[in-house]
Amino acid sequence: MPKIDAPTVAEHHSRRSSALVAAGADLLASGGIDAVTLAGVGAATGLARSSVYQYFDSGPALLAAVVEDVFPRSTALLARAVERASSPQAKVDAYVVTALDLATDPAHRSLYALAGAGLPEHCRARIAELHEEQLAPLRDAVAAIGVADPALSARLLRGVLQSATQAVVEGAPKARVKREVLAFVHDGLAGPA
Repeated sequence: MPKIDAPTVAEHHSRRSSALVAAGADLLASGGIDAVTLAGVGAATGLARSSVYQYFDSGPALLAAVVEDVFPRSTALLARAVERASSPQAKVDAYVVTALDLATDPAHRSLYALAGAGLPEHCRARIAELHEEQLAPLRDAVAAIGVADPALSARLLRGVLQSATQAVVEGAPKARVKREVLAFVHDGLAGPA
């Protein structure tokens, strides 16, 4: 019988599950969706593949757990950054800067590997829901500025952020990208002169 390395069996299982999800995120970031296998996460955590099946019954189940772990943490970071800002424009800026900082975070970066993956429709739908949840603080901040269509403006800003993130991932200096995006956002939200 394997050794329990926590005060309770439930905590032991929770720790192992968290370690497997973290390993899945690392593998996703470094090797793409094909790298996220039960054998791969088992090797990364020192568990036999048969032991991994106690936690996840398939690679897609593990991948779903990675998504459900990484997205909410990123969403919470974005929401906290926006909450701390003092004015509507500062809230938008905080969202933009935090989103670009997340671009270099390995856990969040792992989600970019999902973009080109041939995921089933229900997985793509869940990722779309999580993206909408992540966009809520930006949409609220844009609405507070007084933009006529905050939902559309927030979606457009998300597109700008996706392009900026891709530029950072491809090696553009993050500080420069932040300056350019903030200037672009300020001009865009100011509306026509």
